Amino acid sequence: MRSNLALLSLLLLLASCVKREEVIAPDETAPGAPRGITSMSLDNAVQLNWMPNTEPDIAGYRVWVSNAYDGVYTQIADVLGTEFIDYGALNGTTYYYAVSAYDLVGNESDLSMDVSYDTPRPEGYGVQVYDVVSFPNLSGYDFGTYSVGPYDDNFTDFYVEFFTGLPYLRVWSDTDIQDMGYTRDLDEISVAPANGWSTSRTTEAILGHTYVIWTNDDHYAKVRVVAIGANFVVFDWAYQTAPANPELKRAPLEDGKRPLMKREALQ
Repeated sequence: MRSNLALLSLLLLLASCVKREEVIAPDETAPGAPRGITSMSLDNAVQLNWMPNTEPDIAGYRVWVSNAYDGVYTQIADVLGTEFIDYGALNGTTYYYAVSAYDLVGNESDLSMDVSYDTPRPEGYGVQVYDVVSFPNLSGYDFGTYSVGPYDDNFTDFYVEFFTGLPYLRVWSDTDIQDMGYTRDLDEISVAPANGWSTSRTTEAILGHTYVIWTNDDHYAKVRVVAIGANFVVFDWAYQTAPANPELKRAPLEDGKRPLMKREALQ
């Protein structure tokens, strides 16, 4: 009888030890790699957002950057939330970003599979240009120098003309423009359309609308109309300094050719 009791006590002790070991076993399971990374081009900066991990013990995220998709990634930030703005990014340079997640005990995930890339670009606000008939030397805008100037200057990318009381944005024959419709802000349009460009190279300037422009030297720009007066238009703008950048770049012409020279007669 005593031997049976001793055996039972030993079994209970062993079971208790097993349970205790299960409770205190270290957590060595890493979180899943973050998903849904998106980026937005800013002026000398890139904004990143991603989906939150679903594991209950997530402690934070690490942001990584490289100069190539399959390059070496370097950590640049450790954040608690699911948003980060890289203020170290420079206009005209393309950056590739990935994100990892880590838990409360330090287990870290692999880098996210959906690497996001972006190229910061300059932007400006509250630029005012005037009707070409009344003020021909103040009716055009050159994205390359961020300046207002004559409508017929060789570097002018678009100009404003009032017709029957309505303002229009006009570009030359080697440049394209398209009305993207009403947007809440300038950043809402992030990708250039593949088709649908204005065949007349003219579109009405409408308050709150954003317009994408493809310049003759293979850069993209976008403007958003923020005010209209009796003989002027005020707009915000963004311009991609990196030529042939895949973001907001129009599809090539079918014949692979594009005019190189500007300035035909004012239509």
